[in-house]
Amino acid sequence: MRQAALKMVHELALDHPKVLFIGSDLGAGTLKDLRAERPEQFFMEGVCEANIIGMAAGLAMEGFVPYFNTIATFITRRCLEQVAIDICLHNLPVRLLGSGGGLVYAPLGPTHLAFDDMALLRTMPNMAIVAPSDAEEMRRAIAASLDWPGPLYMRIAKGNDPVISRPDTPFAIGRAIMLRDGSDVGFVSTGIMTGRCLAAADRLAAEHGIEASVLHMHTVKPLDEAALLALANSTGTLVTVEEHSRNGGLGTAVLETIGDSRLPVRVHRLGLPDRFPEGYGSQDHLLTKAGLDATQIAAAAATLLREIRL
Repeated sequence: MRQAALKMVHELALDHPKVLFIGSDLGAGTLKDLRAERPEQFFMEGVCEANIIGMAAGLAMEGFVPYFNTIATFITRRCLEQVAIDICLHNLPVRLLGSGGGLVYAPLGPTHLAFDDMALLRTMPNMAIVAPSDAEEMRRAIAASLDWPGPLYMRIAKGNDPVISRPDTPFAIGRAIMLRDGSDVGFVSTGIMTGRCLAAADRLAAEHGIEASVLHMHTVKPLDEAALLALANSTGTLVTVEEHSRNGGLGTAVLETIGDSRLPVRVHRLGLPDRFPEGYGSQDHLLTKAGLDATQIAAAAATLLREIRL
């Protein structure tokens, strides 16, 4: 997915001289073709992410559209004050490409696991947050980001995830995509968890006769409240699924919207627990420990509906 994102930035830069790429101590081969073709649009800075945010803000003030890529935790935790004051306060069109959203860097432990990135950035006025489901949707998201008027954070997953997005479905920042219709329960998911929700919905139908909708909320902020409320009205029961802490992310945004609407809707949140992830291993290993594989998601939804019907 990261390579798809960078390739799309390369394409945008060739067509738009105001598009810039900024990396933070990335590998020597990163966008080497762009560096050769358009060296004035390519910058590779050292391990000084907070300073890079200021640099990107200054370039945006001069009319450029900077795309800054580094590890997600370095963007969101290390640079939080600079993101707020330098970028969001001035509503600047800086694109923050956070590699390793969620549990991607599981072999490196909790210092590199971005389980709180969306929560941190949801508090920032003017900031948009997008988490594509696969590499093909990432390409469409980067293309759509060019004309987005303010700051934007793009959550980049590990890559090589199954492609579940549809090329014939228009992609627009802030517009959720309904991938499956069902009247019994509605899954609301973002990022790579949408693929797992589709698999969970298949399992629910085959094993329990439960028909589940799957609403892909690729944009966590601004949330597509109209699509969410329509799903809530049609099912009465929602299950949010995210590769993120249950605090402050997609599930919290859904609860806020449902609470403000005063609809009598049940919401059950699936996500990472309120603690630093424990242990090392693979992304899938940690997701399973958190109850977030397709079988576990389906079981949680089936249990919820069974309890409601008792």
